[in-house]
Amino acid sequence: MTLPVTDYPALWLRDNCSCADCVAPGTEQKLHGITDLAPDTRIARIEEDEDAVVVVFAPDDHRSRFTHAWLAAHRLDSALADNRAEDAKQLWQAADLADSIPAGSWPEFQQEPIERAAGLEALLSQGFFLLRGVPVTDGAVLAVAESFGYVRRTNYGELFEVRVEDQPTNLAFSSLPITPHTDNPYRDPVPTIQLLHCLVNAADGGDSGLVDGFAAAALLRAADPAAFDLLARTPVTFRYADVATELSATRPLIGLDPVGRIREIRFNNRSMRPIALPADQIAAFYAAYRRFAEILYSAEAQLTFRLEPGDCVVFDNTRVLHARTGFRAGGPRHLQGCYADLDGAYSELAVLRRGSIETKGAAR
Repeated sequence: MTLPVTDYPALWLRDNCSCADCVAPGTEQKLHGITDLAPDTRIARIEEDEDAVVVVFAPDDHRSRFTHAWLAAHRLDSALADNRAEDAKQLWQAADLADSIPAGSWPEFQQEPIERAAGLEALLSQGFFLLRGVPVTDGAVLAVAESFGYVRRTNYGELFEVRVEDQPTNLAFSSLPITPHTDNPYRDPVPTIQLLHCLVNAADGGDSGLVDGFAAAALLRAADPAAFDLLARTPVTFRYADVATELSATRPLIGLDPVGRIREIRFNNRSMRPIALPADQIAAFYAAYRRFAEILYSAEAQLTFRLEPGDCVVFDNTRVLHARTGFRAGGPRHLQGCYADLDGAYSELAVLRRGSIETKGAAR
């Protein structure tokens, strides 16, 4: 339903005029700033036609045309839009996806816009998707990232190897089991997409696991609102250091947007530093921390599968936690990984939709 144009404040309407004098053609970028608009801007008169409303403003006598569709799409009483927050996501437990992991073919993802859009929709709504048939060659994971965005270079380089090392600088480079976690919580900004491509997996064990951190946080909020609130407002410092690197960032385990919706999870027990709280608040924090971890580590939460050579999993590192079972160090297991960012994925999907691609909803 379209509100009467008079229900929209005059200054708001004037600031959002899209005529050629106000917006650079082809860019949607405004040619004026707020100080260019008269603070006493008001509606002088209104002219209506079948599809739009023309507003003439005072004191500058500027004419602006607003279609009814545009006004309806920008209702002032609509919820604050945030495509990164929980309301824009499809939350899940392991059983929801056990028989329907969002997956697609790398050759089709490369060549068919409809398949690429389906994979990206799964990434942005469910938090991950799996590509099969990625060439088992060195650096192929970089081509996957570059098909929808840009590789994020870190201290690990553009590409990192996940295999057993004699002197690992990170537990990921050992054969030990790894509990669900988000990567690089000690970085600001944190890499928002992670890709892991399997080259070899002949080990006994080494299965992969994914957990929807938003769904886990929502369960915590429903079961124990006080624990949720404590984790959402308590800053935690994460740190990583080696011979050439020292990184740290301080954020809550559960990050919220300005209206209180879940927007980010940072959870990594390996890199979490001592909590800085008054002594009488430590017990409550640890109780909340344990409660959240029990949800994240539960069998109901963790979707477990085995990456085979040629499989590449792409996931939202601010939402989906990943894990690995232990494996025999003598069994060959080699993954290559890289990081990218969500803005590239959102951009690619928007461009595909702009081209009138009819997507399939989610990758098969």
